[in-house]
Amino acid sequence: MKSTFGEKYSDEEIERIYDNIKLPKRGTARSSGYDIRTTVDFKLDAGEEVKFPTGIRVAIDSGWWLMCIPRSGSGFKRVRLANSVGDVDEDYIDAENEGHIWLKLTRDSSVNTTFTAKEGDAVCQGVFSQYGITYDDDADGVRVGGLGSTGR
Repeated sequence: MKSTFGEKYSDEEIERIYDNIKLPKRGTARSSGYDIRTTVDFKLDAGEEVKFPTGIRVAIDSGWWLMCIPRSGSGFKRVRLANSVGDVDEDYIDAENEGHIWLKLTRDSSVNTTFTAKEGDAVCQGVFSQYGITYDDDADGVRVGGLGSTGR
């Protein structure tokens, strides 16, 4: 797997990346999704994946969640989120990683072209949605980690 932050980048490069982060924004007045953008350049060949921090976090009101889903055009390019839909809950901001949202993109193994993304390209979208719970719900767990941390 390609790693984007860590030893690959110096502290100065990471600071520059974070200074250049574009916050999610809807493309049109009637769009439901907020475009989430890459923080680094990368290329994906068949069967490859890349994981990177978006540099964003979100505070969500009670009873709401944020779906991170692929952009429509990504499917035509055979690029998808590794987990299909990312579920960012209202308590995610309290996680040990301070609620920073990471993305993991994968490329279909059947393609024979390279997918190229530049820093700032929109690669997925976030859509806010309400949710309900059952009357007999008794969940009392407390989030510890970030994406993929519950149920361990």
